[in-house]
Amino acid sequence: MEQDVVSQAVGLGTTTDFSLLQLFIRADFVVKFVIILLIASSIYSWALIFEKYKMFKLIEKNADAFEDKFWKSKSAESFYNNLSYKGKNPIAKIFENAMGELIKTKSKNSSIQAARVSRVIEITAEQEIRNIEKNFTFLATVGSTAPFIGLFGTVWGIMNSFQSIAISRNTSLAIVAPGIAEALFATALGLLAAIPAVVAYNKFVSDSRKYSNRVDNFSKRFLSII
Repeated sequence: MEQDVVSQAVGLGTTTDFSLLQLFIRADFVVKFVIILLIASSIYSWALIFEKYKMFKLIEKNADAFEDKFWKSKSAESFYNNLSYKGKNPIAKIFENAMGELIKTKSKNSSIQAARVSRVIEITAEQEIRNIEKNFTFLATVGSTAPFIGLFGTVWGIMNSFQSIAISRNTSLAIVAPGIAEALFATALGLLAAIPAVVAYNKFVSDSRKYSNRVDNFSKRFLSII
């Protein structure tokens, strides 16, 4: 009898396919849903990471070129008329909107004009920083919830494995190994989705704060000029 059980365990161990595709196919509906959700979250997270990385690289490059030319220009108005950086980075957008308001309110009292320009700068800066930080919440959500979603899939898979033991009345490792493998696969996917999202979120938040300070400094210096 014991030899039969051992033979059965060995047979199952040698014939069971533990490839990732087979782990997914053998999993039940709940574990499959967890796996699909985590894979989709990971793919979208990586798409956001590449998008934000390119965005920060581009706006830093354009901002450097813009500020270098701006502070070397003879006057803000002449620079505005020949501006070739319109809309390419937040600092250029702030300058563009502020100069537009400044020219529009030339006939106004200087204090009123300064107040309106200051308000335009503040609103534009908030909008631009909000655009930069768009979808940061998704990365934070994935980073904080993906491990627990994977853990839920793991617990569910292990429960199925214990049910298999109870039904078959066989404690052989070959009986529970597929279910445990599926469960651990969900955990691995949860970590795979969470770790890059957390790292990227922390980096992008830091970059956003640095750029926000840069925007604030430019706005103050520009206001002092006008």
